[in-house]
Amino acid sequence: MSTTLTVDTSASARVPERRIRRRTVAQAVVEYLQVQYSEVDGRRRRLIPGMYGIFGHGNSVGLAQGIDEYGVEFPHYQGKNEQNMVHAAIGYAKATNRAATLACTASAGPGSTNMISGASTATTNRIPVLLLPADIINTRKGDPVLQQIEHPVERDVSANDAFRPVSRYFDRITTPSQLLVTLPEAMRVLTDPVETGAVVVCLPQDIQGDAYDFPEEFFTPRVWPIRRRPAAQEEIRDAIEIIRHGKRPLLIAGGGVRYSDAAAELAAFSEAFGVPVAETYAGKGIGPKTDLLLGGLGVDGTVGADEIASGADCVITVGSRLQDFVTASHSLFQNPDVQFVHLNVSSFDAHKMGSYPVVGDARLSLSALHEGLAAVGYHSDEGYEDEIAAGRAKTARNLEHDLQDFAGEAMSQAQVIQVLNEHTGADDALVLGSGGVVGNVHKAWDTSNGTTVLSEYANSCMGHELPAGLGYRLATPGAPGDVFVLIGDGTYYMAPTELITAVQEHQKIIVVIIDNSGHQCIWPLQVAKGGEGREFGTQLRERSAESGRLDGPVVPVDIAANAASMGAAAWSTTTLDQFRAALSEARAVESRPAVVVAHVEPWRYLSGNGTFWDVGAAMTSERPETLEGGEKHRAGRATQRFYGATVVPGTDL
Repeated sequence: MSTTLTVDTSASARVPERRIRRRTVAQAVVEYLQVQYSEVDGRRRRLIPGMYGIFGHGNSVGLAQGIDEYGVEFPHYQGKNEQNMVHAAIGYAKATNRAATLACTASAGPGSTNMISGASTATTNRIPVLLLPADIINTRKGDPVLQQIEHPVERDVSANDAFRPVSRYFDRITTPSQLLVTLPEAMRVLTDPVETGAVVVCLPQDIQGDAYDFPEEFFTPRVWPIRRRPAAQEEIRDAIEIIRHGKRPLLIAGGGVRYSDAAAELAAFSEAFGVPVAETYAGKGIGPKTDLLLGGLGVDGTVGADEIASGADCVITVGSRLQDFVTASHSLFQNPDVQFVHLNVSSFDAHKMGSYPVVGDARLSLSALHEGLAAVGYHSDEGYEDEIAAGRAKTARNLEHDLQDFAGEAMSQAQVIQVLNEHTGADDALVLGSGGVVGNVHKAWDTSNGTTVLSEYANSCMGHELPAGLGYRLATPGAPGDVFVLIGDGTYYMAPTELITAVQEHQKIIVVIIDNSGHQCIWPLQVAKGGEGREFGTQLRERSAESGRLDGPVVPVDIAANAASMGAAAWSTTTLDQFRAALSEARAVESRPAVVVAHVEPWRYLSGNGTFWDVGAAMTSERPETLEGGEKHRAGRATQRFYGATVVPGTDL
């Protein structure tokens, strides 16, 4: 007797049933982002907890629809300017030490390209932001579409390709299945301390609405750990050998100390071995609160920090890009035998200025170096502490001079900053961006009160501060203390409108505006290089009928009234007593922004420190004073040095 075996050879029998979720591209993006988490030292949080966006035809029926239908605890913040949105995301990321950030979306064309300056700022600063700019129609059936740039040869180019040079990751979604690879890669870059910056995923308008059967596993919650990578033992060993020969060492504390949460390790290292600490802009406030802290370094640094740096024989940098303002365009370190050791998660940064690289997490590297140097009994040279004390005393004398009342002058910018300094504490944060206020804070701010100071001075982007302050506040709901934003009037004119968003969201930030009627931080630069009376285009003045130039009367602007019209509480002050009173009243304001305007002496700045900064000074002119400025600049360039590769003692070729 025979039997017949029947085998089902259909596709449904061979392939296990697959669970899918049919979604549009935009809907899938929203649901995917909502289940992504970061984890640092055991603390887990949402990596992308919300979306900043301005909706136009490029994303209003795509990404906006996805957020509206599928956004669960995924708030949309209504930006007022696309660049501002990215700066708000940067502020949010800084508040979380780069463990979380906001996504930003904008419509096609100018809406999207308006985000490019913010992307550049994020990438320059190594700060994670996720940008989802709308893009032109993928099918091209209706070309040319609204806001499309038509390239005669490269037909696949759109305006969004301008993001490429300022992004750490760039992709354009041309088919829905691409999300399965692109979004995880985007999350990886956002959470990589070395590679992080602006992550740009372009979403063509038609693709946003295209449906696809996404595998259910795509929406499984995922944790992206931000790891502490130890440096190689050989690097630690060799760095110890270099440092132990240093008699007058200097520590440079950069932003990497903050992001690694390594302030305690830095302070312990400094104290144990008698090593003074100078701070970069990103590292401001992260140094030890001891007599070994020299303050800011470089072009805007304290005179004491710069003098110690000039004679240092071993410079130990921790987490810095060593940009020109910090190194005085490679002219600051003048000891002929100076050696450099650089602790950084990025090999690219760790090798700068011929440094011996220690590539790894700042906290782990500092601890390892501390252990090794203690084992060999290292300490800085006897008598070095007297030089450090003398440098700090010289800095104090300069500041005392700069804070005095000058006859016939209004209150100074330095005095306003000092009063604000006295008014803040350890629960507060101060957000800064570009301009003279950053330089003055870098030089004069007393960090012993514990206020968190966040300076954006890598890209030096005017307009960053106010939205970044709002982003910081959004990231710290319910936290004690206030978020202060310190800006000049020139910056306020560029980007005031996130005050309206702060009103919408019932978020309190205190914006202190130093009004000196123009871009006065550029005025002394022009004078130094071109001679007295040679400022041009930096003053807020009417056009003169006689000269035809902008050298007429000062344009009167009531900034406080303007801020009040957007819903902020506002004060206008002309004396230090008025300013103190306004700060106290601003502290009492609840659930909306407060703006305090301080009218200061336009041309009163802090004392210089004699350092060099290389800019494009005129080397020929028919004006004697400009020629003199050019000659001085050439003399400064003569102090610039090439720093050869640091080698371990005893291993020279």
